[in-house]
This record gives sequence, C-alpha cells and structure tokens, in this order.
Amino acid sequence: MTILRFLAVLVAFALGALPATAAERLAFTHVPPAQAEPVPTPLAKLIEEATQANPEVRAARREVEAAEQRIAPAGALNDPMLEVGVLNLPVDTFNFRQDDMTMKMIGLGQRLPYPGKRRLREEVAEEDAAASRHRSREAVNRTVRNVRVAYYDLALNATVTRLTLRNRDTLEQLLRIARAKYEVGQGNQAEVLKGELQLSRMSEELIRLAAEQKEVAGELDAALGRAPGQHAIVPEPLALTPTASPAIALEGLDAQPQLLGLQSRIARSQKVLDLAAKEYYPDFDFKFAYGQRDRAPDGMARPDMVLFTVGINLPVWRSTRLAPMVAEAEAMRGQALDLYDAQRNEILMQLHHQSAAAERSLASARLYESTILPQARLAVEASLAAYRVNRLDFLNVLDSQMTVFGAEIAQATAVAGYHKAQAQIDLLTGVPVGSPQEEGGTR
Repeated sequence: MTILRFLAVLVAFALGALPATAAERLAFTHVPPAQAEPVPTPLAKLIEEATQANPEVRAARREVEAAEQRIAPAGALNDPMLEVGVLNLPVDTFNFRQDDMTMKMIGLGQRLPYPGKRRLREEVAEEDAAASRHRSREAVNRTVRNVRVAYYDLALNATVTRLTLRNRDTLEQLLRIARAKYEVGQGNQAEVLKGELQLSRMSEELIRLAAEQKEVAGELDAALGRAPGQHAIVPEPLALTPTASPAIALEGLDAQPQLLGLQSRIARSQKVLDLAAKEYYPDFDFKFAYGQRDRAPDGMARPDMVLFTVGINLPVWRSTRLAPMVAEAEAMRGQALDLYDAQRNEILMQLHHQSAAAERSLASARLYESTILPQARLAVEASLAAYRVNRLDFLNVLDSQMTVFGAEIAQATAVAGYHKAQAQIDLLTGVPVGSPQEEGGTR
C-alpha cells in the first residue's frame, strides 16, 4: 500500500466516516487516469539544434571560413606593375623624331620574394586557420555544455516542483487528520499550527520554483539561440545509468580545443620567427620594357629598344628593423609556450575538481536511492501506523514525512549535479559533440 493510499484510509478512519473495511476498499478504488502530460524533449535533439542555431557557434564558423580564405592570398605574388610612358622627349619642341633616344615605352615589372618567404607566409595563415577551427570547436563544445547544464537545471526544477506538490498533498491529508483529532479532543492546537506552517512554506517554495523555472528556461533558450519563451521545453526525468561512472583520463587532453588552438599558436609563432629570419635576405624586382622610336627627321628608321633589369632591396637596417622583428617573434613564441603550460595546468586542475564533484554526486545519488530513501519511507509508514493508534504524536509523523521530502530533493539534486559535472568534464576534455558520456542515462 502506498503512503498516499495509507493516508486516505487513515483520514477516513480518523473521521469515522467509514468502517475500516470500507475505507480499505476506498483506498484501492480505481482512479481515472490523469490528463496526458506533454511529451519530454530529448536532450540530444536540443544539442543538435544548438549546434546549428546558436549565434556564437555560427559566428565562430564564419571566422573559420574567413581564415581559410586568407591562406591562398598570403602566399600569392604581388600584382605585376604595368608602366606606360615616354622617355627622353625634348621639352623645347616636344618632337618625337628630334632625338634618337626619344621613345614611347611600355613595361612590366614583378617582385619575387626570396625563396621560402611565400611558403612561410602561407603556413602562418594556415596555422591561423587551424587556430580558428579549434576556437570554433571550443565554441560548439561550450554551447553544448551550456545546453546540458541548463537542461538538467530545468529537469531538477521540474522534479523538485513535482515533489513539492506531492508533499503538499500529503501534508494536507496529514493536517486533516490532525484537525479531526483536535476536534474530538485527541490532539492539540500546536500540531495543527505546525502543519499549517509547513503548508505555507510549501506554497512559498512553489512560488520560488516557478520564478526559477522561468530563469532557467531563459538560459536554455539563449543557449539554443531562441527568443526567450518562444517554446516551452519539457525535460526528461532525471535518472542515472546503472553503470554510470565519472572516471576521467585526466592526462588525455589530445582532443582539447583550447590546447590544440595554443599548439597552433606555437606553430604559428615558429613560422613567424622563421619568416623574420628570412627578411635578412633580399627580394627581387624584375622589369621588362619595350621602347618604340619614330623615324629620324631624314626618314631613316630607328630600331626599337628593349629594357630588362633586376633589382634587389638591401636589408641594411638590421639593427633598427630586422633585429627587433626577430626578437619580437622569439618573444611571441615564448609567450605561446607559457600560455600552453598555464592553460593545461588550469584545465587539469578544473578536471580534478569536476571529477571529484561528479564522484561525490554519483555516490550520494546511489546512497539516497538504495538506502536513505527506502529507510525514510519505511519510517513514515511506521510513524503513520503508530499515529493511527495514538502511540505517536502528529509532530513526529510530520517530521518523518519532511525527512522523506528532503531526501527525495537531495537525491534529485545529486543526480542533476552529477550530470552537470559530467557536462563540465566533457567540455574540459574536448569530448566530441554528440557523444556526451552520460546521455544514455536518461530514461
């Protein structure tokens, strides 16, 4: 017999409205099924939506597209220079036939960097694109983490609301019994007032939970890229898989996007350093020109002329321009290495914290489910039986029921805490999107 059915029998018996046998029949009377509840939305469906619709994720992907488009131009040659002009035209007559060196010229010039410079510039852009891809992955993983945390907060809110409503109904039945006994002189007013106070606290808690539900739903909508309140989301019930375990390979961070991004930054700084060293070598300017000459005044034909030159820049300002460039590149590379070490240590520290939190929450959830809750429910049934025959006062029954209520909320909080800690762990370790370790735990 459930606690609510037992209470129904006890209410009828205390009021004297029905004999015990009739009350027993009433307790087991068929109750019409409640109205169908909304279908819960699976977490996997929301994650898929968030990875497509979240503005931060879309912006990160645009950044990747832009970075990839910068690779080819980084290694491309500069545009060739076309020259058109007149050479050696006398200013006294402006006659193209007067001087033998007067000619109409058209030329084409092209700068060619020292061998290796173009490839290094392209490799620098490739590392920039790689870092952008890692940042995009981090944005996706962070968005998934936000969805999962908000989803479990919403599921916890729904669970606590349901438990509070159920506990309030139970307290109302207990309070009716206390009032009935008080009216016939078998109870006292203090018991009734205590029960009414607990009911008022339940009403206050429901008000708080309703406000919290709106806040958490807004956080989930933001992570999904939705307008607040656009669609109501019903989470699945909180549950754990039978084999759920928060075991973490704390040293396995090969898939961590932040660390991969810093590795790309280190590689980029090395390429920049190599490129700065290459600046000590000159570039080459090739130029070809064709000059057309008019006939001489006596009608004699003048042959046309061609011009071909090769120019180089002289990197003579080494102390003021090139040496500082190399020093800057070396400093940036050292900074990238230090940032990588610092970020890795930070991630490992957070992993240890979240792993401990997951283990603690999982152990608490299992303890409540296997031991504390069954014991608390047995204590309620025993106290109700003793109260029925006036061997226990109302306050002890009330305390037993509130103990069950507190244990149920603590168990739900531990389950939600485990899932949220696992979401943080997946973000820190860079678990690929779509494979959260505990999603199979909802049922």
